[in-house]
Amino acid sequence: MDAKRSRRRDSRDSSRRRSSVTEAEFLARRESVDRKMAVREKDGRVQIGVLEDGMLVEHYVAESQGGSLIGNVYIGKVQNVLPSMEAAFVDIGRGRNAVLYSGEVDWEAAETGNQPRRIELALKSGDQVLVQVTKDPIGQKGARLTSQISLPGRFLVYVPGGNMSGISRKLPEGERQRLKAILKTALPEDAGVIVRTAAEGATEEQLILDVERLKKQWEEISSQVEKGKAPELLHSEPDLLVKIIRDVFNEDFSELVVAGEIAFDTIKDYLESVAPDLIEKLVAHKADEDIFDHFRIGDQIVKALDRKVYLPSGGSLVIDRTEAMTVVDVNTGKFIGSGGNLEQTVTKNNLEAAEELVRQLRLRDIGGIIVVDFIDMIQESNQEMVRRRLLECLSRDRTKNQVGEVTSLGLIQMTRKKIGLGLLETFSEPCECCAGRGVVVHEEPRFKMPETVAKKGKKREKTKPEIVKKVVTPEQADAFKSVVNRIAAAGLSEEPIVIEIEKEPEGKTEILNAVLESLPDPEPKPKPKRRRASSSGVVKTDEAKK
Repeated sequence: MDAKRSRRRDSRDSSRRRSSVTEAEFLARRESVDRKMAVREKDGRVQIGVLEDGMLVEHYVAESQGGSLIGNVYIGKVQNVLPSMEAAFVDIGRGRNAVLYSGEVDWEAAETGNQPRRIELALKSGDQVLVQVTKDPIGQKGARLTSQISLPGRFLVYVPGGNMSGISRKLPEGERQRLKAILKTALPEDAGVIVRTAAEGATEEQLILDVERLKKQWEEISSQVEKGKAPELLHSEPDLLVKIIRDVFNEDFSELVVAGEIAFDTIKDYLESVAPDLIEKLVAHKADEDIFDHFRIGDQIVKALDRKVYLPSGGSLVIDRTEAMTVVDVNTGKFIGSGGNLEQTVTKNNLEAAEELVRQLRLRDIGGIIVVDFIDMIQESNQEMVRRRLLECLSRDRTKNQVGEVTSLGLIQMTRKKIGLGLLETFSEPCECCAGRGVVVHEEPRFKMPETVAKKGKKREKTKPEIVKKVVTPEQADAFKSVVNRIAAAGLSEEPIVIEIEKEPEGKTEILNAVLESLPDPEPKPKPKRRRASSSGVVKTDEAKK
């Protein structure tokens, strides 16, 4: 109760504080990780795994995500505009209409004048609009669009017609200042750029070359807009293999191991044209052993598909995905600590869980709202320590994320941008019986006995025979009594005799005949064995005893 009152009091009195990771801590944690990338080409499918210190943290499959529309530029046709939803549905030639919200409209190009920024004033049914896909269609939701075109490159993102420039916040402050100085001279006047994290250490010549290449792509797209007729694809992103090499592979990786001749040649050609300094890290896997077996990637994928994740010290994470959010529960499990008190044991378990949580988020590609229920910690310093560790681990994640403060209930709420399908959706399909709910629904109510009662019932069935009661007439009762008396007088057997009668007999004679027919043939009586006479002189046999 004191801990609960303390949390409520602290949440009311203390203001929101945001702690940032220093440059030295960021570089130390990032450079201490050994990063490798493994590419396997097998059965017409390309799988890519990113490993940090031998642990799989990211996984991509070209077969399931090869049809991704993210980054593609279309000239679409507006089908209808919904002012109440502040959205427009656009036909881009991909079956289901895509959605363009008012927040993604390029209002400078819309030319609405001094009128308010309402989507019905900017777009009308039948208009042609230049759009780019920002999110693939998922389930019943169509693809998400934006009319603010951006072309990603190796070191930066080119924004045509933009007048603002930005630099990735994940870069150290010293590197940010150096890149700002370069962009003042290299940036074109009629466009804006966003410098990516991969630009760390890039020279001025490399940045200028990247800008010129992306500018040429935009000129080609602009020329197609004038000639094209909606709906039509104007520019498509490269396949998944090249996209991952462009976005993920950089100087931080120690090597890039590729199994497959076609994939190796594709990566080599791309690196020669864009980043020739990284070719020396390209290695061909020629051993007979499968590359995923060599790095134990397959085993780690199987564990990532489970609901429960075990921590090295004995604790566990339970990850449940719902329609609205993903809920993560942290348990101590077998972890009992080594000395100290309960607060220290719980804090150590939460710190370990924070590191593993980030790895699972990246590996499973979980997006949306994420709520983490860490084990309750009384001291506010320990809560901040766990949150700080979570932020440090998320600094390696290239997907945009946002972490909130620790709530009064000890929860941490965070969001992570959802882009792809996710690891579980890639390796699974909905169940035909339960439709993904995990339970089978019946038309009638199902009553189940408790497990303990059921076990006891099974024991009774083995030891005690089942008693069946039946109502009979007085005549039938007399008939059965006479039969039983005959059996007892004959002394045929001590074991109970089961009598099966197919048809219900009506009279006494029919009952008797049916009973007698069901009796087994009597076994021949063994000859009585002679025994020595007793002191009384009477000879006793076994049958006489009976």
